Amino acid sequence: MARYKDEQCRICRREGQKLFLKGSRCYTDKCSIARRNYAPGQNGQKRKKLSEYGTQLREKQKTKSFYGVGEKQFRKYFDMASANRGKTGEVLLQILETRLDNVVYRLGYGASRAQARMLITHGAFEVNGKKVDIPSYLVKAGDIISVREIRKDNGFIKLNVEENSARPVPEWLQKDAQNLNGKVVRLPVREDVDIPVEEHLIVELYSK
Repeated sequence: MARYKDEQCRICRREGQKLFLKGSRCYTDKCSIARRNYAPGQNGQKRKKLSEYGTQLREKQKTKSFYGVGEKQFRKYFDMASANRGKTGEVLLQILETRLDNVVYRLGYGASRAQARMLITHGAFEVNGKKVDIPSYLVKAGDIISVREIRKDNGFIKLNVEENSARPVPEWLQKDAQNLNGKVVRLPVREDVDIPVEEHLIVELYSK
């Protein structure tokens, strides 16, 4: 699977806002946006006015970065959203939110979505009692996501539970930190998605 290999803080600086790609660091003064809130590179402080297409493209790239999704898979999700009832942009966000790596992150068992992907691929989680090691697995309402018994002593997970105890959990999820699991109460709606994205721009881009 193709992954962006560059320094993650450069992505946030290029987009001009926090994308929370590095976990707890993003909430401290060490965050690159707090120290250098301009694009990386020699001419980074000279932001150019974007065209309509450029604005739409940046919105798509930003959303891909948020969720750690490649172009091919993102397009697949868009086609899935287009085939479903409802507003395409909102359905797209719902699909992205229900990825297992995002759910693990939202529950606070991963410091970032990237770390959540790593933990999942290493076999740390199960869904409804069955091991799932595919970060892109899409959960459904009623699913129970749990840390596998043999992984409950994992240092990363223990630290995340401790550090993220105060992090709010979305209303569509229910967390049981004591038993290291969580439940998908319902599918997320637009109001549950707190990332600063204008999904209609992505729809306009793909509709050209």
